Amino acid sequence: LAHQGYIWHVAVAEYESPDGETFTRDVVRSPGAVAAVPLRFDDDGTPRVVLVSQYRAPFDEYVIEVPAGMRDVAGEPTEVTAERELVEEVGLRAGTLEHLLDMYPSAGMTDSVLTLYLATDLTPVPRDVHGPEEAHMEVLDLSLAEAVGMVLRGEIHDAKTVIGLLLVER
Repeated sequence: LAHQGYIWHVAVAEYESPDGETFTRDVVRSPGAVAAVPLRFDDDGTPRVVLVSQYRAPFDEYVIEVPAGMRDVAGEPTEVTAERELVEEVGLRAGTLEHLLDMYPSAGMTDSVLTLYLATDLTPVPRDVHGPEEAHMEVLDLSLAEAVGMVLRGEIHDAKTVIGLLLVER
């Protein structure tokens, strides 16, 4: 253990390569995260997604993302975390959560796994905002086509959001 943080910690670990060579790496240990792509259809049948624009300190800018959160409640199933994050961040309750995939957001530096869901059958509920990021985030309701266009134009940079939107479009 090189550093113990609030959620993550950094470990210095020794590994053995496939050919037997040993090497040392810093690894960020993480409980993982969960995200959901909220999909609904407007009165004309046009698919729409609900995203957030929130300030991200490491980049000192607002980043457009799908609703997501850390797995910071011990033992909480990923579906429950996804449901909680939808309520907190965008004020929606999902009637259906469909598992899309588990992804490694940054395999070269962390053991974090992000579980990604498609959220449908959405019902509006009051938001349950937690922390400064959520207090200042903007909720965006966009057509799926517009959101995918933003990905293709390089306006959405967040990996989970890029992957989620492209999977849902597909």
